[in-house]
Amino acid sequence: MGSATERRGIPDATVTRLPEYLRALTSLADTGVTSVSSEELATVVGVNSAKLRKDLSYLGSYGVRGVGYDVTHLSDQISSALGLTRDQAVAIIGMGNLGRALAAYNGFASRGVEVVALLDHDPAVIGSRIAGLTVEPVADLPRITSEREVTIAMLATPAGSAQEVADLVVAAGITAILNFAPTSLELPADVQVRKVDLATEVQILAFHAQQSRLGGLPAEPVLTEAVQ
Repeated sequence: MGSATERRGIPDATVTRLPEYLRALTSLADTGVTSVSSEELATVVGVNSAKLRKDLSYLGSYGVRGVGYDVTHLSDQISSALGLTRDQAVAIIGMGNLGRALAAYNGFASRGVEVVALLDHDPAVIGSRIAGLTVEPVADLPRITSEREVTIAMLATPAGSAQEVADLVVAAGITAILNFAPTSLELPADVQVRKVDLATEVQILAFHAQQSRLGGLPAEPVLTEAVQ
């Protein structure tokens, strides 16, 4: 049947590249660039220009021959497609070292994301202040989701509790989850889950480092996705 984005006419592979295009366009705009060709934008992002043009065609953006793409207009189109025309409210669940690091990350705001809640099960952590927010009980998630219009949950819990917490997240009405826990989740088909497995990514890099030490022939550069 396909994923939600595919059913809306934009392939998931394209969706994964749109944030990179938006980041590049933002950098260009910051330097005063007002228009950019597909070749120039593709070079900045590191993709094939034909693939870039195909991706942008799903947004109804084809550029102007001899002029290229209007940077501001294209940024607006991508932001709209990604749902970033208003800030997406995020709850981070699990206030261990990773959860605290995510809470302190100051790059979310510039990407249309606002962290509005930090939650944990541990009574010793609940009530403490982290990155300007007070840690609240996970049990309060349904109320918090409703009051603050939370649309995305980031799970930074231990693997053993990730499924239980994910079930609570779905029960609260959140259908977009970024899972940092080193485990797979079984959730309804309409829930979008992206997995970030840091240990696996390091192991993949270790393989390539070993190949380099052994003097193997360099393969084609491969961009692995931390999220699956």
